[in-house]
Amino acid sequence: MSNATTPLTEPLYDYFLANSLREAPILRRLREDTARLPMATMQISPEQGQFMAFLIELMGAKRTIEIGTFTGYSALCVALAMPSDGRVIACDINAEWTSIGKRYWTEAGVADRIDLRLAPALETLDRLAAANEKNFDFAFIDADKENNWTYFERLLGLVKPGGVIAIDNTLWAGHVADPRDRSKDTEAIRRFNAKIHKDQRVTMSLVPIGDGLTLARKRG
Repeated sequence: MSNATTPLTEPLYDYFLANSLREAPILRRLREDTARLPMATMQISPEQGQFMAFLIELMGAKRTIEIGTFTGYSALCVALAMPSDGRVIACDINAEWTSIGKRYWTEAGVADRIDLRLAPALETLDRLAAANEKNFDFAFIDADKENNWTYFERLLGLVKPGGVIAIDNTLWAGHVADPRDRSKDTEAIRRFNAKIHKDQRVTMSLVPIGDGLTLARKRG
């Protein structure tokens, strides 16, 4: 047998979901509603949402922040995995998309755990830093790819030692490995992947789940 990661063929992916995914009905409904939107490909996969919720439970995380909320699936996954006094700061600039999430957050009974901030994320991060609101347990980056490194640097100053920053789309549907693809987003992700691989401020691992999820744990 090969020691490489097993490729997920369609039958194997179906088996994987059938034997791993425990998606709550409200999460499934939100995901299905999102699938009808023109920009539905921005939605994280359900297995990635479950994996992030697993991390939240494993860490006992109570203070989290996400850059890029879209229709609120990732925020809902995280909020549901938290204790009642947990908080998610959700950063986005689109009131229409996030309004979908707000309905589901309310129905799920976790709207009080999610602090939606409609403003450019860098402005929100700078305000948090200026107010000395630090020691976040977990952060998730899923926004414009050209700003990945800038978001990461800001968040590294906000998460506590031992805290985790998760960065989405780091495999980019395989485009990062295609030298013919010179698009801005692909090049930005390549640069980010190369830089974080060498960054000794964190312990990191690129996990081949969803569209690739890089995990970076801040060293003490």
